[in-house]
Amino acid sequence: MIGKVHRSKEFHNRAVKSVPGGVPSSWASSRPVPIWIDRGDGAYLWDVDGNQFIDFHAGYGANIAGHGNPAIVRAVQQRVTQGTHFAQPSADMIDVAEMLVQRFGLPKWRFNNSGSESTMDAIHLMREFTGRDLIVKIEGSYNGHHDSVLVSIFRSADDLGPQENPWLTPGEGVPQDVANLVRIVPYNDLAALERVFLEHEGLIAGMILEPMMMNAGIIVPQDGFLQGIRDITRKHGALLVFDEVKTGLVVHPGGATKLFGVTPDLVCLAKALGGGIPCGAIGGTNEVMALIDEGRYSQVGTFNGNPLTMASAKAMLSEVLTSDAYAQADAVGSYILQNSLDALKSHGQPAYGYHFGFKVCVVFSAEVATNYRKFLTFNTAVSHLHFLKQFNGGVFLPPWGKSESITMSVAHTKQHADQWIANMDEFGRTLAQLEDRASADFAVGSYN
Repeated sequence: MIGKVHRSKEFHNRAVKSVPGGVPSSWASSRPVPIWIDRGDGAYLWDVDGNQFIDFHAGYGANIAGHGNPAIVRAVQQRVTQGTHFAQPSADMIDVAEMLVQRFGLPKWRFNNSGSESTMDAIHLMREFTGRDLIVKIEGSYNGHHDSVLVSIFRSADDLGPQENPWLTPGEGVPQDVANLVRIVPYNDLAALERVFLEHEGLIAGMILEPMMMNAGIIVPQDGFLQGIRDITRKHGALLVFDEVKTGLVVHPGGATKLFGVTPDLVCLAKALGGGIPCGAIGGTNEVMALIDEGRYSQVGTFNGNPLTMASAKAMLSEVLTSDAYAQADAVGSYILQNSLDALKSHGQPAYGYHFGFKVCVVFSAEVATNYRKFLTFNTAVSHLHFLKQFNGGVFLPPWGKSESITMSVAHTKQHADQWIANMDEFGRTLAQLEDRASADFAVGSYN
């Protein structure tokens, strides 16, 4: 069992005096107190109280290199002694771009500093290329922290509106007038997408989506869904953007783009590309990226192509994410998924899941979610209990357990997986005991 978290409480109590919420990002909040991390090594983390965890959080999927990966450390140490910022190009940028061309099949790449910046550039490019204002996004999907896509996210089912005509509910601080430039469609619903394009013929610049929806466990595309989107957007003269901030380099060496064999006009990357250093990238066709070549769109940023980021990304692509690394991730990931489902089944607990590359997802439901509305019906309390079970069993997960899959790193082995599986077995047993107790209480109540 994990020990006490007294020092995390002390740090948090001090932080709230000068940092809103006491955390650097609202997503770092967790009940009963945010856990303050001291250090990491390979597949492990230690918090400020000295508790050791197997890290299946990976910084929301950004750190599939593992902590202190020798290739990343070597690249960053060498670069930091030679200067970390010039706001001018450095040679590593060319190598990174060329390797991304090979992996994703898109010929031109630009760099920025986060997933939000990448999707923001993509929206700008869609609108500038087509001369249109409207965009389409997936209901419930998170595509970055900027106004154009902070619409229809993290809502309860009662806040989504009619399924055939979802409400354009903006995120906090986003004007309704901005939200009105977005059209919402459910994931895996080509009929709804075609209807939206027909209702706004000639007005839609393009569509942005995660090719695999990742903030609802994992929701996979049904057969023909991605190709259908590709066909519909082309037919209506609109662009298609794959938001691969979470999937890129993680689910496959060439992301979901290569995994499913459908090539969009633009791909957005971040997270895993940087090897633990903040990063972002956007790849596109020659036609779309010509807007930048010709100066029709100024894709700018003081830290774009930062030499420290490029050095880490080059090491990530050339030394860390090798064919052997993906083979190991496939072996460990499939081992986790199968044994987790078997453990839950042995206790009569329904569940389903997926494994792709470094991502594994287990969802505690007999029904499979094919869109966000269905996922919202699943029990949040069960997922949070699982987070606590894994935490107290020495495994660190994203604090929002219902909506996040786990992420492995190149440092994870079946030995680390065994701890997760043992915790899952205990979790299944706990759920069964709670159900038995509830049934007994109900029977007594009915008799009385």
